[in-house]
Amino acid sequence: MAASFHPEMARQPPAERPPTPPNGGKYKIAVCQVAVTSDKGSNIAHARSVIEAAADKGAQLIVLPEMWNCPYSNNSFPIYAEDIDAGFEASPSSAMLSEVACQKKVTIVGGSIPERSNGHLYNTCCVFDKDGHLKAKHRKVHLFDIDIPGKITFKESDTLTPGDSLTIVDTDVGRIGVGICYDIRFPELAMLYAARGVHIICYPGAFNMTTGPLHWELLQKARAVDNQIYVATCSPARDTSAGYIAWGHSTVVGPFGEIVATTEHEETTIIADIDYTEIDKRRLNMPIESQRRGDLYSLLDVTRHASK
Repeated sequence: MAASFHPEMARQPPAERPPTPPNGGKYKIAVCQVAVTSDKGSNIAHARSVIEAAADKGAQLIVLPEMWNCPYSNNSFPIYAEDIDAGFEASPSSAMLSEVACQKKVTIVGGSIPERSNGHLYNTCCVFDKDGHLKAKHRKVHLFDIDIPGKITFKESDTLTPGDSLTIVDTDVGRIGVGICYDIRFPELAMLYAARGVHIICYPGAFNMTTGPLHWELLQKARAVDNQIYVATCSPARDTSAGYIAWGHSTVVGPFGEIVATTEHEETTIIADIDYTEIDKRRLNMPIESQRRGDLYSLLDVTRHASK
């Protein structure tokens, strides 16, 4: 006799059903791989023009890169940091995103900028709805501290503080989970997002020339296919004169691990059609959720479990 097992116990609490997405679950997403300079005002103006152009082409969900308003370096983070909670006068980058989201009636996953708050610095992504309201703020949970001899050494923790919460937001373009760059390496985060019913995880990120060729696409596909959801990543364009050189290759991956759209390393915007009904189709064809072995393993959603 086959052993009995309880797939619902493989996730504690059990997974939520994704909410029914508006508009039939079909949207246009724009991933804006912008070039970043040392001129903050120029970066803000340029990002605005790129967002406007994407909206004019029909994009309803627009994603920016990690650290799009400043060079990616520990020296830059304190200089370019903004106090988002103090209001838009103290955060010109957030002010621009709010204004253009409202004007163009689009949802924006605003990449990330260095945030100053209560004496700490964070790597923070702001999500704005089509009315320009700040819907969510994700502080990078896993800091990029690595040392690959002869290749790259970088410690975000020299200047940045890690965030301490998941970020899940319901929008006019579905339920979105947010991670930043190094967060994509941790499958538990994506599994928790999937268990909470997200349709898509957006990862602004800046993988480098060592890990990018090896792991960037691999990790995106893994997070998508493991959880049968969409994954979108957005990198800065490559600048070979920068101290930290980004790999580029911003990408949208579907729930079967398929590449929906991608690009190389130059500045560009990719616009792709996403269809959340594909999530249900893939889960029906391959019912992973109902096949989990809750008698052998489980993933505990700590904060959701505590609230029960």
